[in-house]
Amino acid sequence: MRIGLLLIGLAAISWGTTGTTLVLLQRVVVMNPLVVGFWRMALAAPLLLFLSSRQPRRQLAQVNGLTYLGMGACIATYQVCYFAAVPLAGVAVTALVAICSAPLFVALLAAWQLGERLTARLYTALALGLTGTTLLISGPQFAIAPRFPIGVALALGSGLSYAAYAVIAKAQVAKTAPLQVAALGFSAAALWLLPAIALQSSWADWWLALPYLLYLGVIATGIAYAIYMVGLLSVPVTVASIATLLEPLTAALIGVWFFREPLGSLGMVGAGLLVSAIAFVGATPGQYQ
Repeated sequence: MRIGLLLIGLAAISWGTTGTTLVLLQRVVVMNPLVVGFWRMALAAPLLLFLSSRQPRRQLAQVNGLTYLGMGACIATYQVCYFAAVPLAGVAVTALVAICSAPLFVALLAAWQLGERLTARLYTALALGLTGTTLLISGPQFAIAPRFPIGVALALGSGLSYAAYAVIAKAQVAKTAPLQVAALGFSAAALWLLPAIALQSSWADWWLALPYLLYLGVIATGIAYAIYMVGLLSVPVTVASIATLLEPLTAALIGVWFFREPLGSLGMVGAGLLVSAIAFVGATPGQYQ
């Protein structure tokens, strides 16, 4: 399980850089977040399709296309809720709430749909992760605005959408090559988000944003999700969701080190609890093999 957990951790760290990339992109050109989300999916899908074409096809023809449309809808909904929450709750709070709420949703959905056991160790790891998230959100930089609760609700919807995607993906990986699952899921997400292209201001802006869009689509999405899907082969979806807590931790550390955002003592404790949750899960070799 450790190799799979390492792959998922690397993917999560890559995802943790997306917020920084978006901030840097907006400094170059103002682009609607939904348009960024579309190009993120549209650039990731061809790479995943290419990588999946190098893998042997396993029962792909027997898979109901509606399953992948549903998976794509989950990914697209995650994007829409996430970007809608940012102006209401802020970039940091949105990332923390969306990603760190996902383990709880995943645990419930996985127990219901996949029959995964909710062990005492997993409950402890979930408690550590969610407590760490709460402490991070309680930091001095997170002042509550009037529209803050709506933003938090949207971020929770983003976490639920991600959890639904993770559970569907885990079920498909059991019978289909993982890269094929990711490729079809993100292709479907790009189709769902295609109408957002109407919000793009000009193609001149697109060329200015292209380096950042390529990073978001190819590295932080295409490659990251490819290794994430491979990691799911040997890691239960509940454990994988806890390992993805490295994403908000990475985002918080980048904010502190490079953007001089105050984390505070509570935030430092919260970051430590997130690391502890991931280490707690990783210390159980063979349990899920």
